Amino acid sequence: MEQLYTQWKPVLSSGGDLSFWQEFFVKFYQAFIEGDRWLQYIKGVGTTLYVTAMALILGVILGVIVAVVRTAHDQQRPGHRNPILGVINAIFKVYVTVIRGTPMMVQLLIMGFVIFASSKNFSLVGGLTLGINSGAYVSEIIRGGLMAVDGGQMEAGRSLGMNYADTMRFVVIPQAIKAILPALGNEFIVLLKDTSLISVIGGKELLYAARGVVSRTYEAMYPFLGTAFIYLVLVMAFTWLLGKLERRLRQSDRR
Repeated sequence: MEQLYTQWKPVLSSGGDLSFWQEFFVKFYQAFIEGDRWLQYIKGVGTTLYVTAMALILGVILGVIVAVVRTAHDQQRPGHRNPILGVINAIFKVYVTVIRGTPMMVQLLIMGFVIFASSKNFSLVGGLTLGINSGAYVSEIIRGGLMAVDGGQMEAGRSLGMNYADTMRFVVIPQAIKAILPALGNEFIVLLKDTSLISVIGGKELLYAARGVVSRTYEAMYPFLGTAFIYLVLVMAFTWLLGKLERRLRQSDRR
């Protein structure tokens, strides 16, 4: 392969005639093989998965906390309002409104160049920003699922002697998760693809690796097409795992 590349590259560089497959081979070799550039893509995928996992965990934790607090506030009985819960609910409403009302790119720039301007761990900053952003959307998804569960389920749990927290944990949330899993899956897939945005603050993920190759080869098509293909494979794998989880949950319902 290296001999063919050495033979055909000067012809292409000088504007000589090469067949479509010869030209394809030279550009593909340049984009992925020459100088072990494929290692850059692998490192980029590793960073992408690392940031996705970090943001996913943070987003779910934030989303559950915000959703449970806001649902508890909305389900309070008239005349039995908790003022502390009201203040926390107001703070969470501002958080959700601000995060959902501003672009992800702007949030990354603020976090990377203003709040954490002195930090050099761009992947950590990117994962933190994506997690905070995802938490706002996840909270609304979970809150919608919790509110959709029949109110009689809460009353049934309380009548059995369970407190509010245990009723939510063992009765309401398991039912809500089955209903919101497809929407959560879509949010997680969007989160995976949004990791490409952290390259604007210096995060060395998959797109950053592709841009580095482009700056050396001056050929954009193959690195970016390869990056798109890798993202597609990752999304398909994630979708397959979510589908498998949904099937298991349906099977547990039948039992």
